[in-house]
Amino acid sequence: MSKLIPAVERIKRARSLIQQARAYPIPTEGLGKSDLSYVANVRDLLRQAKDLVRFIPQTAGVSVEMKEEVKKIHAEVEQAQAEILS
Repeated sequence: MSKLIPAVERIKRARSLIQQARAYPIPTEGLGKSDLSYVANVRDLLRQAKDLVRFIPQTAGVSVEMKEEVKKIHAEVEQAQAEILS
């Protein structure tokens, strides 16, 4: 059985994944930012960040502040995707 990760830890990991996506090296040869491998890897990191916090708002006993943090994570993911891939 897998170990449950506390919500605070999930938020920290999600932010770390967003930073990894921002720091992912752009290919110097080929298509650059349009390289399919680059786009897929960045999107995968951002998807993982979203998946980590997806069910926190539906969990019983979660504070309003924690739900607001989840909304911020979703906004950060959308912003990062727009900045990195455009």
